[in-house]
Amino acid sequence: MYDLKSTKAAEFIDNQEILDTLKYAEENKDNRELLSQIISKARECKGLSHKEAAVLLECSSEEHNKEIEELAKQIKEKFYGKRIVMFAPLYLSNYCVNECVYCPYHLNNHNIRRKKLSQEEIQREVIALQDMGHKRLALETGEDPIHSPIEYVLESIKTIYDIKHKNGAIRRVNVNIAATSVENYIKLKDAGIGTYILFQETYNRESYLKLHPGGPKHNYDYHTEAMDRAMEAGIGDVGIGVLFGLSTYKYDFAGLLMHAEHLEATFGVGPHTISVPRIRAADGINPKKFENAINDDIFAKIVAVIRISVPYTGMIISTRESEQARGRVLALGVSQISGGSSTSVGGYAEKEKAEDNTAQFDVNDNRPLDEVINWLLKLGYVPSFCTACYRQGRTGDRFMKLLKSGQIANTCEANSLLTLKEYLVDYASTDTKANGETVINEQLKHIPNPKISEKTREYLQQISEGKRDFRF
Repeated sequence: MYDLKSTKAAEFIDNQEILDTLKYAEENKDNRELLSQIISKARECKGLSHKEAAVLLECSSEEHNKEIEELAKQIKEKFYGKRIVMFAPLYLSNYCVNECVYCPYHLNNHNIRRKKLSQEEIQREVIALQDMGHKRLALETGEDPIHSPIEYVLESIKTIYDIKHKNGAIRRVNVNIAATSVENYIKLKDAGIGTYILFQETYNRESYLKLHPGGPKHNYDYHTEAMDRAMEAGIGDVGIGVLFGLSTYKYDFAGLLMHAEHLEATFGVGPHTISVPRIRAADGINPKKFENAINDDIFAKIVAVIRISVPYTGMIISTRESEQARGRVLALGVSQISGGSSTSVGGYAEKEKAEDNTAQFDVNDNRPLDEVINWLLKLGYVPSFCTACYRQGRTGDRFMKLLKSGQIANTCEANSLLTLKEYLVDYASTDTKANGETVINEQLKHIPNPKISEKTREYLQQISEGKRDFRF
């Protein structure tokens, strides 16, 4: 049984080390020789230490900042090409026993309407998502042992995977639920989840305890060590992140990279994804009251430096951000985005009335999925619904070895085009379909392996003819 009094987290999120790192970065922000050395090292695409990354984040040289931005774009292109993975959140319940001061789900919020989806309601939500064209979901629920026990989550995952509607199918369910035990992580793995995601919110222990005054989440160590337990349970892909604006961004940036280093050192593979949400308005939550909120320029630089510091890790940005903000950071490092999202419980099958608010936060990009897809296509990206790596067991260290060697592109490039083709045939508007075909034809020219290119063209034709086997 896990020791609730464990302090292992203090070993890999060392407060003094972070403070020393921030001091070192401040002292060297104008050290042109050191900045050039760090950028030169980053060009090798093998990553940076948290201390080196902190120096780049603090850098005040316009010349070096331009180099950082250009390098981030190059590394993003090298490892992810034009592919942007699409997903949608699915909120199961907003019952919660925690008292997080930045979240409207907190126990003491009596204004929000509490709601939990039945399995029949989940089916309606999933069908609505399938009718949009989604293939990948991120499951979300508040922490409540009565309303959302692990058994409910497991049953919901089975329900989701079992639904086949027209040509729709949810091929991968990622899970973002509260920190739990090794035993429960084993159950989630056996249920066939993709990535287990959990945001630290803030790595600053003092701030964390103030922001989480009550409930199980108050336990900093148990929460921070969740990824260790998940990976001990055999979950190969985990996703970490902080909520920028809760504490100072420089501290949380360093903590985030130290966490990634710890997972790499302990399990031989770092986080599969890093999320970069910012504090947003919600029921009873005013983001202006959080003095550590960051502007778009700082946000963009954080994304760029994370990209060159952990080049093999996917980066996620949600509809918390506006179209403009999302467009800016796509080139700098983001590889996954949500589209057509609802943060309400039951918000897909039925439009929610204002007085029945169940949302976790306000959405700043309210465009429907097809409009987001078309926008990406016009920017030259390939919206991808691919889940083949999960389905073929290319996860954890196996995925990372393929990514680091550059071999993953042999599968990802083709599969992204095939799943985009599925979307165009089944769901796209006329304009989106035309733009999508243009992008597919252009990207086919960039598949270097003739055999893969030929097979991709064959599969594309099969999809056009309505032949599907959901292999992608």
